[in-house]
Amino acid sequence: MRISLLSGLVVCLFLLLSVACTVSYKFNGASIDYTKTKTIQIDNFPIRSAYVWAPMQAIFQNKIEDLYASQTKLRQVKKGGDLQLAGEITGFDQYNKSISSDGYSSQVQLKMTVNVRFTNNANHEEDFERQFSATAEYDASQQLINVQEELVTQMVKDIVEQIFNATVANW
Repeated sequence: MRISLLSGLVVCLFLLLSVACTVSYKFNGASIDYTKTKTIQIDNFPIRSAYVWAPMQAIFQNKIEDLYASQTKLRQVKKGGDLQLAGEITGFDQYNKSISSDGYSSQVQLKMTVNVRFTNNANHEEDFERQFSATAEYDASQQLINVQEELVTQMVKDIVEQIFNATVANW
């Protein structure tokens, strides 16, 4: 009798804890009040850097629009969005990162910089203009043209995630 009473208490305790301890997570990280914010306007981000690789603008534009579409319930509009993103790609540069023993470059660092102007028409205290950047390295024995698409895609992903976190994730 004592064992059945004890096992009954354990089952009741387990049920009570499993019902009482529910945890809710939002994996997309967005913290948007959808009662006030329903739309987002994402302007084109033209390239304004000295060095230009033409596909970079389209890769960036598609990635930023896709991220907001997939991670939020915001409807994208051409004008008058509750949230507004504008800016330009201001930098696309390469630097020697390390030199080998023979005096030649062994690693090259590629850096992409995007200037962003964010307006939150529901709360202008969150407005900002800021630069976001990312870097990627490649072996100097490779030509940039052979690794450019992969590296730009990687940097764009990083920058777009930084922008998303700064605008709607409130990290």
